[in-house]
Formats: sequence, C-alpha cells, structure tokens
Amino acid sequence: MASEIALWRRLVAEYLGSLLLAAVVIGSGIAAQTLSPGAIGLELLENAAVTGLGLFAIILMFGPVSGAHFNPVVSLVDAAFGGISWRDAAAYVPTQVAGCVSGAVLANLMFSRGAISIATHHRATPAHFLSEVMATAGLLLVIFALARTGRGATAPAAVGAYIAAAYFFTSSTSFANPAIAVGRMFSSSFAGIAPSSVPSFIGAEVLGGVVGFAVIRVLYPGVTHADAARVVVPHGLARPPDDPGPSCHEPIEPGATHG
Repeated sequence: MASEIALWRRLVAEYLGSLLLAAVVIGSGIAAQTLSPGAIGLELLENAAVTGLGLFAIILMFGPVSGAHFNPVVSLVDAAFGGISWRDAAAYVPTQVAGCVSGAVLANLMFSRGAISIATHHRATPAHFLSEVMATAGLLLVIFALARTGRGATAPAAVGAYIAAAYFFTSSTSFANPAIAVGRMFSSSFAGIAPSSVPSFIGAEVLGGVVGFAVIRVLYPGVTHADAARVVVPHGLARPPDDPGPSCHEPIEPGATHG
C-alpha cells in the first residue's frame, strides 16, 4: 500500500503515546492526591477530567501515524478484524507496555518521587473484574462503531469522554487497558494498582476484548479490513491516497462494504 507508514515509525508513536497516557493518568492522580487530600470524590473527578482531556490530545498527536491504539486489546481486536497484521500487533503490544511503564517512571519523577515505587492499592474483587470487562468492551464498541460508520475523526473526543465517564460508572475506575494496568503498578499513588491485582485486571480486560469483538460482529456485521484499518482514527494505513473512504453522510447498511 503506497500510503503505508514504516512499522518503526508506528512503534515510536505507540511508545510515546503510551508513555504520555500513563504520565497523564498517574501524574494527575498524584496531583489530585496532593491538591485535594482526603477528598476522594474530588480526587477522582480531577483524575478523570485530566485523563479524558489528555487522551483527546494524545490521540490527535499520534493517531495519524499509528492509529493511536496505546492498548494491547485494541491492537489485538484490530488484528482480528484485519486492520493491522498479527505481526504488527505482536510488535505493538510490548511497545505499549514499555511506554506505560516509562510513563509511570516519568510521572513519579515529575512529582519528586522515587523513579519506581510499587503500588499497594488492592483492586481485585468480583466487582472490579466485572467493571473491567464492561469498560473494555464498551471502549472497543465506541472505537469500532465510529470507524465502521465513517466517523473516525470524532474518536479522540469520544474515546476521551468515554474513559472519563467510565472512571465514575465503573468501580474499577476503568483501566480498560492491560498496558496501563502494568504501568500503574510502578507508582504508589492514588492511581496505582498493587501487583497482586494486575493479573485479575488483565484477565478481565482480555475477556472484555472478546465480548467487545462479539458485540461488534453482531451490531456491525459488515466491518471490513478497510474499516478496521481506520482504528482508532484514520491514519497512514487506512486507505490508499486516492480512496477517501466512506462519507459520514452515507447510510451504512448491514453487510455493506467500504474502502
């Protein structure tokens, strides 16, 4: 494909985007804990608002290069729909994890903390598990529904809004991302998660990916490789230069194809 962006450039974008995502999540958590000590609801509101806004900006920055996955589940589901190759997905996943760990270290250092501090916030309960399944499946549905219906340009705002809202409507505060779950182990802060809770979160997020994939197949049975290539936002892999893709004003019929 003439418009394809080199894999190494996409990996750089995924690493930097994941780094900034973790820095935003953890840094805002530390700031909220410092500025509003003891006010848990206010701390969560501050953390959620900054995360939603930060995610909006980060997707805009790096989306045109890599699609702005920043999330192993998104990359694996995208590969399952044919948007990226399994080889590329296998390269995206460790890059995203490394970026989130680096972002945790950066956040710690920006607030004059030790570079690495192991979190002690235990979160592994049945309610948290169910919340992570729901949060992850919902995130995938937002992303792929927009791509399928030609509204990928709205994804930065929609994804940021969904994650900010899910901080409050899920008891787990919506990690919805195995890479960020790993990264948040390395900061003993309001946004941290104890290492013993991480396997449960990752398992729930993977299950949420399976559920999300199934729901997308039911609601949008005509998802094509070209649709999936526009996840999370339209980027260099999405289509040849002479193919503008589906218009957001065109009706989408079940089973119809675009691209």
